[in-house]
Amino acid sequence: MLRLRPLRASDEAEFRAGHAQLAAEGVVFGLAFEPGMPWDEYLQVLERFRAGADLPERFVPSTLLVAEVDGQIVGRVSIRHRLNDALLREGGHIGYCVLAAHRRRGYATQMLRQALVIARSLGIDRVLVTCDDDNTGSIKAIEACGGRLDSVLPGDSGAPGVRRYWFD
Repeated sequence: MLRLRPLRASDEAEFRAGHAQLAAEGVVFGLAFEPGMPWDEYLQVLERFRAGADLPERFVPSTLLVAEVDGQIVGRVSIRHRLNDALLREGGHIGYCVLAAHRRRGYATQMLRQALVIARSLGIDRVLVTCDDDNTGSIKAIEACGGRLDSVLPGDSGAPGVRRYWFD
């Protein structure tokens, strides 16, 4: 059974390994995480982001949660409490990723379902989720959770387009 939860002090080694793995794929696992950053400092950064304090430029208040199955981190979810112009185009309210060893098991769908409940508990009634136009796994997860395709924006310089889905 998959559950979303905040990071703990005991997650450091597993989180750092996941961050390094996804960085090699060009995916951000730890929002605002730097590999040399002290772990307790990173946990404090996440708490400030959740509270909307000391946000870097272009950031909005957000909650980062890890997805855990049988005591192992399999992915992460970032729930943005509101949108800015950049997130309205690409990024949306919810971003998620699954570590390579745990893909194709339905975890992305479970993570998104739970994140939608959390987003609504934060007062977000209309939720935007985006994905690359060539990301079949995310498309399936979003559509399985009831996302309604709004538009497909063209990509920049040959990059895939961005699919924009709304959940009402």
